Amino acid sequence: MKTRSLFAAVCFLFLLTTAHAQFQTVGDGGPGPVKAQHLTVQLVSASPAITPGGTLQAGLAFTLDPHWHVYWVNAGDAGEPPKITWTLPTGITAGDLQFPIPSRLPNEPLMDFGYENSVTFPILFTAEKSLKTGKIHLDAKVSWLVCARVCIPGRAHLGLDLNVTPGATPTQPTGALADAIHLLPQPPPADAKLTVMGGKSYFVLTLITGHKETTAEFYPFDQNQIVNAAPQTVEPLSNGVRLRIQRAPDLTTLPAQLHGLIKLSSTKAYDFTAPITPGEVAPAAGTKPAGNASGLTTITAIGLAFLGGIILNLMPCVFPVLFLKGLALVQSSSEERSRLRSHGLIYTLGILVSFWIIVAVLLGLRAGGAQAGWGFQLQSPVFIAVLSLGLFFFALSLAGQFELGLSLTSVGGELAQKQGFAGSFFTGVLATIVATPCTAPLMGAAIGFALAQPAGITFAVFTALGLGLATPYLLLSFQPAWTRILPRPGQWMETLKQLTAVPLFLTAIWLAWLFGRLYSPASSLDHMAYLLIGFLLVAIAGWTLARWPARWGSAIAAVVLGALAVAMSLYSPKDTTLVWQPYSQQALDQARAAGHPVFIDFTAAWCLSCQVNERLVLRSADVQHELAEHKLTLLRADWTQYDPEITKELASLNRSGVPTYVIYPANQNAPADVLPELLTKDLVLAAIDRDAH
Repeated sequence: MKTRSLFAAVCFLFLLTTAHAQFQTVGDGGPGPVKAQHLTVQLVSASPAITPGGTLQAGLAFTLDPHWHVYWVNAGDAGEPPKITWTLPTGITAGDLQFPIPSRLPNEPLMDFGYENSVTFPILFTAEKSLKTGKIHLDAKVSWLVCARVCIPGRAHLGLDLNVTPGATPTQPTGALADAIHLLPQPPPADAKLTVMGGKSYFVLTLITGHKETTAEFYPFDQNQIVNAAPQTVEPLSNGVRLRIQRAPDLTTLPAQLHGLIKLSSTKAYDFTAPITPGEVAPAAGTKPAGNASGLTTITAIGLAFLGGIILNLMPCVFPVLFLKGLALVQSSSEERSRLRSHGLIYTLGILVSFWIIVAVLLGLRAGGAQAGWGFQLQSPVFIAVLSLGLFFFALSLAGQFELGLSLTSVGGELAQKQGFAGSFFTGVLATIVATPCTAPLMGAAIGFALAQPAGITFAVFTALGLGLATPYLLLSFQPAWTRILPRPGQWMETLKQLTAVPLFLTAIWLAWLFGRLYSPASSLDHMAYLLIGFLLVAIAGWTLARWPARWGSAIAAVVLGALAVAMSLYSPKDTTLVWQPYSQQALDQARAAGHPVFIDFTAAWCLSCQVNERLVLRSADVQHELAEHKLTLLRADWTQYDPEITKELASLNRSGVPTYVIYPANQNAPADVLPELLTKDLVLAAIDRDAH
């Protein structure tokens, strides 16, 4: 890190003496090499001659300073690829720049796709048969963006002088040009098979090559398809590889196809376009047999779902409900056996109906082009708020704050006694609802398989899952004698009931954390705080029921407090992100004439460091608050496209690239305060405090 900081400092001193260099077009129309900032660029060709009716392989070659890079055709989170514009004699055409296999260039929290050290972009020229013999000149205007901690655009005027010679012997490329041609991505082999599954959060690419692949990387040709910086999970297969890539959150509609590059090594990559099949593929541990996306059969998936449903009863979010059912069964074991069986069957029906409703919604979303999986309800802030508040309220009752009775959550109490079968049915519904945050062992693979299958198989797998969840109580209701192994009713039941509140409290805490994750990082803590205030209101509602039990007034107050808790949890204040005005010299002069401090952000869409600074520092709540508190005029100088006025202002600050940040103090006689390229919150806050008075 110290070496890179020293290097950046040396580069900065160099930039001070070359303020306009990035806009000085280097080169005189010859092939080069010519030196520009942080790189050397030239045109190379396989031969000095071209034959009428023939082709000639050439290339645009860059040699870069250490730690600097240029970009692939899709630059990633920020950047632009090199471009070349030709002026050619009649009878000569130039193909597009071809891009060799790129590399991932991380800069947390973003990711670039490009090249370090050196790279050559092949270009194929074609001559018409009617091309006259003699000398010709191919003229090129080249532009690029070179980046490290700062990004600097560059331009060059290059060209090639060629002889048009009939019958010239074709010359094979050599050196860097030959290497670059060898590194161009190829179409997948004819015997290879590549499939793409598109789920709610991930794309899963399965490449079958006939032999085991241990490494792979995916590069999309289109922007905003994936989370570029997210890790890509590689699952080697016995005859290929599976790659799991996080889907871009803004990609709300699943594309019909995916165009990308799958890189198997530094010298082998395939350029492919494949249709996307909607569905989920569960993550696999280790090698899985190829050919089936999940490695499961329908019978195996149904069996795993049934076992997973049984195990689901032991999950912290489900076990308290089953425990209360068991208590009710012990207390009602004297009832007629047929009635107990009916309770068990209706409880099972409540679970199955709930699961069928979930499957119907899932299939409806899938038919509409949306993607959803098990627990998709947990993507809804409303559902999580209501569920977490309800579980917290229920846990308070179990812990002994107030006596709600088992009626609202089990077959005990008034609901079970007065509306017995309705109590059993809705307890099954409750068991399903509280099960949605949980995934028992064996469930993941089965559900992932089911969501990628036709509707009938999906219903069968989810029905098996529901039957597994219902089985323990169903067996006890058919064999009530088994309850004899349980201790007889007594004080232990009350103590154990209170202990079951602990996993529900833990589940409510986890749901509060998940609730915050549904919002942006800048507001997640605020929304978690609103939900915690909702928990407080629920606790007050429970105290009200305990203080004035069995009264209409306390019940109404509890309902009102519960409604307020939900409303408070879902409260969303207006966005307080400050508005930046477009930079102009007139806007700067007017603000300074009025005695206002001015903060100018010199940025560009292709500047990776600019995006990092903006997301992590300038958008932070602390910095936003101080900018507003000190009433700074905020100007954003967008340099994505060349702007002479912005360039002039950069030069006046002895800067030649972006990011650049400057604060003009309120005192017009004070010099401009130019901040470092890499920002921290403390650095910006100190500068605001220093310059805003």
